[in-house]
Amino acid sequence: MTSASRDRDLRSQLETLTTEAFRPELADVDRLPTPEIARLMNAEDASVAGAVAEQVPAIAAAIDAVAERMARGGRLVYAGAGTAGRLGVLDASECPPTFNTDPARVVGLIAGGPQAMVNPVEGAEDSAELAESDLAALGLTADDTVVGVSASGRTPYAIGAVAYARGRGALTVGLSCNRGSALAAAAEHGIEVVVGPEFLTGSTRLKAGTAQKLVLNMISTITMIRLGKTYGNLMVDVRASNEKLRARSRRIVAQVTGADDEAVERALAATDGEVKNAILVLLAGVDGPTAARLLDAAGGHLRAALAAAGS
Repeated sequence: MTSASRDRDLRSQLETLTTEAFRPELADVDRLPTPEIARLMNAEDASVAGAVAEQVPAIAAAIDAVAERMARGGRLVYAGAGTAGRLGVLDASECPPTFNTDPARVVGLIAGGPQAMVNPVEGAEDSAELAESDLAALGLTADDTVVGVSASGRTPYAIGAVAYARGRGALTVGLSCNRGSALAAAAEHGIEVVVGPEFLTGSTRLKAGTAQKLVLNMISTITMIRLGKTYGNLMVDVRASNEKLRARSRRIVAQVTGADDEAVERALAATDGEVKNAILVLLAGVDGPTAARLLDAAGGHLRAALAAAGS
């Protein structure tokens, strides 16, 4: 196929995508005063949550499948290009401090590698082979999950990642913002959050990016809830890596147990700062090593450990 033919084919594809559609009513937006432009953008953004809500059943089904595999030791891998890839890397990088996960358990892959986080890498999103090599380096297993992320739903890197992962028995999820996307069709779990044409034509870092961020938040957060990384809505697996998080750890232990500051400090000291363990020490009246054994036997679920301790 010649370069001109490829260009015509791509233009034809883009013309069918909702995310690429032109909004004639916004053709003179550059002539409006700044407050009016801001109000228009805000009204556009307000529609995103509703579009996500329509996909909640599909999102929930994907999350249950992800959690089942991660409970067996599997990994969650996001793969995307451009904004979609950056959002995956962002979500993955926030899991270790929030849920005390090993950085290797939730991984973000962006077409073109780490440098593409700040500088576009020419042609990277167009390479399915690049996605295959990036995933091959991880040594995928059947317990892993790969989430391909692409606003258009046609990005070769994301589709290639899903196809490669599915061929190796991994769970696959395709997240896009167009109905009937190739990405959703390639995955076992297709999630299509149709947010409509963008405020700036084709600028999918806007509504589509917001929708993807919301869905990725749901996938990682609810999966971690299912894995016992929270107690109610408290982050009891938080990694206290700075003073703010150390203060949060003390506050969480106090909220759950009702213990005073001195008792909280003693419990955290006895458990090397582990919040769940400290809660067990205070509520079950056990020492640090016993708390660790109870949690290990309960698969890290604090409620189950408390029940086993008779608390």
